[in-house]
Amino acid sequence: MNQASKYLEQIRSELGDSWLPQVYVQRVLKLRTRAYEFPALPRNVAPQIHHTLLGIELKVGRRRMLCPDLANARYLSVFARIGCGDVAIPYDITKISMIADELDSSWHRMLLISDRLTADRTAAFRARIQRQLVGRVRDEIAKAGAGPRIPEFKQSTKQRTQPQKSTKGNATP
Repeated sequence: MNQASKYLEQIRSELGDSWLPQVYVQRVLKLRTRAYEFPALPRNVAPQIHHTLLGIELKVGRRRMLCPDLANARYLSVFARIGCGDVAIPYDITKISMIADELDSSWHRMLLISDRLTADRTAAFRARIQRQLVGRVRDEIAKAGAGPRIPEFKQSTKQRTQPQKSTKGNATP
């Protein structure tokens, strides 16, 4: 085990349950989701959220992606920062904002822990650790998958097996 992998494991263990791929698997993939596929995005470009007349847009490099609301844009910006190809988006829009907060705080905690642990090292080593850290996160999210392209809808409905009893005109002889 080389020095870089020791740092990566230490960062992973310090994050514990707030490790970004673990949050993704436990909080997102357990819900009903739909898959979202990013267009080809440039590497190492910070995503920006723009409020336009047409709505909310997530801009990554020169690509602009229209988002239905701010919560979706924040959620997708985390995965655009990582460089994921496709991810799962919760179908229930009320849960996206909370999960986006959790993912974003996990991302920033991961980088802060990395900076703290490698403070006494060279800038090149710190950059290498962060590159490997982001690569590991990207690989684990890709391994977890993006779920179905279209969410699953239950076709069965509850129907009464016995006919309803009428209150009018049901005189029994």
